Amino acid sequence: MINRAVILGTGSSLPVRILTNVDLEKMVDTTDEWITSRTGIKSRHISTKGEETSKLGAEAARQALNQAGIAPEALDLIIVGTMTCEMTMPSCACLIQKEIGAVNAFAFDMNAACSGFLFSLDMADKYIRNNPAMKILVVGAENLSTRTNWQDRNTCVLFGDGAGACVLTGNDQGRGLLSSRLSSDGRLWHLLSMESAPSMNPELLRETNSGSFIQMAGRDVFKYAVRAMEDSVTRLLADEQIVIEDVSLVIPHQANIRILQSLAERLRIPPEKLYVNIDRYGNTSAASVAIAIDEVNRAGRLCRGDLLLLCAFGGGFTWGSTIIRW
Repeated sequence: MINRAVILGTGSSLPVRILTNVDLEKMVDTTDEWITSRTGIKSRHISTKGEETSKLGAEAARQALNQAGIAPEALDLIIVGTMTCEMTMPSCACLIQKEIGAVNAFAFDMNAACSGFLFSLDMADKYIRNNPAMKILVVGAENLSTRTNWQDRNTCVLFGDGAGACVLTGNDQGRGLLSSRLSSDGRLWHLLSMESAPSMNPELLRETNSGSFIQMAGRDVFKYAVRAMEDSVTRLLADEQIVIEDVSLVIPHQANIRILQSLAERLRIPPEKLYVNIDRYGNTSAASVAIAIDEVNRAGRLCRGDLLLLCAFGGGFTWGSTIIRW
């Protein structure tokens, strides 16, 4: 049998502060009705002092390790999907390694925007197929509040902070990550982007750098996101000779309720099989799918042998889908 990456434990961490749509009405020219009808979001968690990206990721990691019954020192590798670490260097993965005491692991970040957790899962699976004894921590963690223009009512209503994590190792009993289909298209970067801090080298200073916050052409992103995820899922299921009716639960990246509804309609996913929590958390980028997996796992919604379908779309553009036998 092929060794695949099986999830031993999951965890998640959310900031204490909750920012509701009513709160946002006092900050920008918007309304609860406008936000809810267009995005499906009612509230989101926003980090405060002591809730940096690595701290949220570390707490999610501790929960996952505890559920898996794995000591931090037993980890061989830490991969963190993020684009909002509190530092550019060291990586968020190294900071989390320090926080949890995973002294024997090597660690690095994966920046694929909202697709970062899926890209990281696929990377972990590749390591495990080569060395099934490896124990790998995969984290999706973001503090998008640090990269949000709070004067832009079209984007500031969308994003929230949080982290999710899972611990994986090899399994040769037919369970685990069956396959992934990942894609990118850098030609469309300008439709969803975030500038870095201004260059300290004046020769390389970008005159178009208006600030290191998320900028998005919403309507264009919507069209590409739905089509790209539909195509990715369709091709992945065909590759694995699986039909959508066989899938127990679909967890898409929680970007916008209209995107999720359009995707479900195109793929003929019944409402009871589509997991949605965007109303409570907003778009948490690379943390989105990771948080949702922990929620359904702890709620007992997945049984051994169930097929779990994940999909995501993010800046870059990056997108992909993953099928897991639980």
